[in-house]
Amino acid sequence: MRATAVRPLLAASLGLGLTLGLAMPAAAAVSKAVGTALQQAQRAAASGNSGAAIAAVKNAQAAASTAEEKQKAAQMAGYVYTRAGQYAAAANALQAAGAGPSQLAPLYYQAGQYDRAIAEAKKAGGENMQVLIAQASTKLGRPQQAIAAYQKLIASNGAKPLYLENLAGAQYKAGDKKGYLATTERLVRVDGSASRWKTLLVNFSQNSMRSEAKLALYHLMLATGTIERPQDWSEFTKLALVAGQAGVARTAVAKAGPAADAQAQRLVEAAQQMTVKSAAEAPKLAAAPGTAVKGGNAYLGLGQYPQAIAAYDKAIAANAADADQARVWKGIAALHAGNVSAGKAAFASVTDKAGMKDIADLWTLYASTRGAIKG
Repeated sequence: MRATAVRPLLAASLGLGLTLGLAMPAAAAVSKAVGTALQQAQRAAASGNSGAAIAAVKNAQAAASTAEEKQKAAQMAGYVYTRAGQYAAAANALQAAGAGPSQLAPLYYQAGQYDRAIAEAKKAGGENMQVLIAQASTKLGRPQQAIAAYQKLIASNGAKPLYLENLAGAQYKAGDKKGYLATTERLVRVDGSASRWKTLLVNFSQNSMRSEAKLALYHLMLATGTIERPQDWSEFTKLALVAGQAGVARTAVAKAGPAADAQAQRLVEAAQQMTVKSAAEAPKLAAAPGTAVKGGNAYLGLGQYPQAIAAYDKAIAANAADADQARVWKGIAALHAGNVSAGKAAFASVTDKAGMKDIADLWTLYASTRGAIKG
């Protein structure tokens, strides 16, 4: 199982720019010495001369005598140190000036003082601070706390794709495989792009499963445009050949590119020969309940979906050991034929007895998205 990359939310959510939202302190009635030093600090910081800015703000702090002067000097120190990337010093200066937790929390986070950042964020509350808590927990290697924070975010603010993505990453780090896959499925429901499907299906493919389920997975990867590796096209071809889906095998072997070696050439030839054979044998195979799945597979490979569905129905009615396979293939054939409701019904009828339930559930998810395959 591969993780979804955890994407940083903090800067986007908190609006953190160079100054983390800190403004230069407003003008106030201060002595000439303090005022001059504050102006020098402001100009130097704005021009990117951090050394001069820090030296000037220290002069302002040294010259400050009244409570107002000390506060303005501390505020300028927070501004200057933030511009300089010295976030811990900025936080200390602003804390002395009475800054609130929502201003201190992101500074402590940027300084790498994650426990202090979490403590301040909890005091402040709100969506942005919950984001900070989640990401600080991740930085501290506490995925369970991050999971709780992301779940709270989602419960309060909706299943935003970025929140789901980061929740999935935290679940992966926590070793919560079931939760990870469930969250990734939720993410696909919110954002059914090829990249989302790829994450879900590549991770799912690493599970142990029977060959028929793996073949159905490759069908789904084909439908979502998520097969990229030549070895996957090769395995897809082999599994389709074993299942008697000749036309599918021809499609897969063609996608793999020109035959580069003897084995690849044999796959091409086998797919071509089976296509001719399937057309002749499909009616006979489909007629008998014991071979109806094979007949349905032959018709599926040939693109004759009504005939494939009829054959699968015969196998389902017989309720033999391959009935769940027939239900999955019937659903796929129905989607190809443009009958989404029949496809969903077929997938929903798959039991958990024969190792086909999980892939049927993924096909149900796919059937619920716009543009489910036809043709």
